[in-house]
Amino acid sequence: MYAIISDRSRQITVREGDVIQCDHQDNLEPGQTITFDNVLLVSNEGKVTIGTPQVDGASVTGEVIGATKGPKIVVFRFKRRKNVRVKRGHRQNFVSVRVTGINA
Repeated sequence: MYAIISDRSRQITVREGDVIQCDHQDNLEPGQTITFDNVLLVSNEGKVTIGTPQVDGASVTGEVIGATKGPKIVVFRFKRRKNVRVKRGHRQNFVSVRVTGINA
């Protein structure tokens, strides 16, 4: 059984027991339960239910593991012959969530 959920700006395929990276939220503590109500697709033993745009009555629950950071991204701006060189880095904050159940 798997589901496709929408977490803010991303769509994620999840199965029970998977660990996913969600956008950082300040109000989440480790051990807390989180529910994703925006379920776009549910597949249960070959029976696929596609939402329009969401599946009615479906939800995905998970347990918050903790906060993590993504890989470092280097942003380099350069203009030739103008002596303009700017190097910046960025690391996105994420929350690790273990999927505990898919309710369809």
